[in-house]
Amino acid sequence: MHCPALFKEERLDVLHGLMAAHPLATLITAGTGGLMANLVPFSLHDGGDNGILRAHLARGNKQLDELREGAEALVVFQGPECYVTPSWYPSKAEHGKVVPTWNFSMVQVRGKPQVIDDANWVLAQIEQLTDNLEGIRKNPWKVSDAPEDFIASQLKAIVGFEIPIRSIEGKWKVSQNRQPADRNGVIDGLKAEGTCPSMLTIMERG
Repeated sequence: MHCPALFKEERLDVLHGLMAAHPLATLITAGTGGLMANLVPFSLHDGGDNGILRAHLARGNKQLDELREGAEALVVFQGPECYVTPSWYPSKAEHGKVVPTWNFSMVQVRGKPQVIDDANWVLAQIEQLTDNLEGIRKNPWKVSDAPEDFIASQLKAIVGFEIPIRSIEGKWKVSQNRQPADRNGVIDGLKAEGTCPSMLTIMERG
């Protein structure tokens, strides 16, 4: 990932925070079948220096063959993002030497996947993922709310895998390269349009 030092985020708690808040990530592999990519919801667990990712795929998903080969996988978590118009910059009125850009935050994770074809393991992963996503709701749904035989049939159709995180990189491009007046102009623009509250929160935190 191209990441100038100005945009680099290395705090593990911040990186994990984005991953937990945006668990639907792009799983990318490059095996004998060529490049493959799928959107997959992940759960993050303690383990090793950087944590462990766990997920599942449909049994018929061809990417499972790539995972079984044991080649390194890349997982991309996309956080808040927004288009930035030059019209928000005070410097536009001063000299006009400004162009549009995009503010965003993202985390890239690499590691060797391990396929786990075990119904009990997959059930535990699904329960954890469900609890993570349903926990904020007034009446959270639980896997156990569904009939036991129905869940058993669903488990037969999916296969689990985990990725011990070998390396993790974060990029937070949030107008750090602009003068304070221009950065404040982006904040004011986001407030006025109300289109990206998550990016606004990141920028206001500094």
